[in-house]
Amino acid sequence: MAQPIDMSAKPEVTAFFDEASNTISYIVKDPNSTACAVIDAVMDFDYASGRTSFVEADKIIAEIQARGLDLKWLIETHVHADHLSGAPYIQEKLGGKIGIGAQVIEIQETFGKIFNEGTEFQRDGSQFDRLFEDGDVYQIGGLSAFTIHTPGHTPACITHVIGDTAFVGDTLFMPDGGSARADFPGGDAGQLYDSIQKILVLPDAMRLFICHDYGPNGRGIAWETTVGAEKVHNIHVGGGKTRDEFVKFRTERDAQLSMPRLIIPSLQVNIRAGNLPTDQDGNQVLKIPVNGL
Repeated sequence: MAQPIDMSAKPEVTAFFDEASNTISYIVKDPNSTACAVIDAVMDFDYASGRTSFVEADKIIAEIQARGLDLKWLIETHVHADHLSGAPYIQEKLGGKIGIGAQVIEIQETFGKIFNEGTEFQRDGSQFDRLFEDGDVYQIGGLSAFTIHTPGHTPACITHVIGDTAFVGDTLFMPDGGSARADFPGGDAGQLYDSIQKILVLPDAMRLFICHDYGPNGRGIAWETTVGAEKVHNIHVGGGKTRDEFVKFRTERDAQLSMPRLIIPSLQVNIRAGNLPTDQDGNQVLKIPVNGL
């Protein structure tokens, strides 16, 4: 695999764990400047009351301000189905550009139909500041980053390689957690296996940062592993498991899973780059499609 940038730089990574959604968000800082990026920020949402809040996003903002950092990017590794994005709230406070995989257009088209969105909902990705294609290179200050398109969980999943780190979204979990489901619209277990192989050809010492952890078997929450550890120990793909073995397991496992608790609000918000939909009077509203998912 081509390596368009130097992967020896060591960005400073600060993690934030959201217990409500088991999401890990990150600040990634250029070691040689104040420039930073935020990856997979969370907006708090109370489903019962329909109220939003920004406790988790405010923690990230406070950290950036306390350290005098300059926010350049707000990265979404994919269109999340289990939490609402806090990116536009942070952008309003601190600036930066919101970026996601270019295949978000496919997801907007799919869920635009499921949620019966009107013609005013643009299905061209224009809600985002940057649509990343496979192999794109971008800067966080003096720190170069590049993207790897890693579909399978969703069509728009992108792994971001930043120096000696890679942010894999839901493509991989910790070794004892395995991998993400592949049964959402546009998901594909075979594609997911192929995408994981793209990550596992990176250097063994590369640090991998995951988007979710559930502490399987009672262990504490964790979010950092390495390519080498995943290759050997990942319970779904490690130790040389074949594509056919993975697809069979993943398909059978996904058939047993229930939908994420926040999938209906999350998708409506996240296809809009973290903004809530509104009705004709400008009121923020969400739809519940009956038997639509």
